Amino acid sequence: MSDANTPLAAGPAVTESERTWGMLAHLSALLGVVVPLFGCVIGPLLVWLARRDESKFVEEQAKEALNFNLSVFAAAIVCVVLMLVFIGFILGAALFIAWLVMTLIAAIRASEGMPYRYPLSLRLVK
Repeated sequence: MSDANTPLAAGPAVTESERTWGMLAHLSALLGVVVPLFGCVIGPLLVWLARRDESKFVEEQAKEALNFNLSVFAAAIVCVVLMLVFIGFILGAALFIAWLVMTLIAAIRASEGMPYRYPLSLRLVK
């Protein structure tokens, strides 16, 4: 069983540029606060497409951010449907707080050169 804190892969030291791009892959999801619907997916997708061939660390972190934000987007759709019976408002607020906290934790870990795997994330992009 994989632990969320277990490194994805051991390899050469992560450069400053790789740490910065890894952090940006996670922080770019905050675009979702400003751009509704797919805003949280656009940033990680762009980082992944632009940097996936240049750095294994950046590729893995951008994929993690993309997969997590796609998972959160799916959960948000469920919350919207459940708003018809009020519970969706509570679940939506909890989802937003969890999304924000996990995104910030991932960005901090990436800025330190440590790979981060989001818990409860569907692995849609391989």
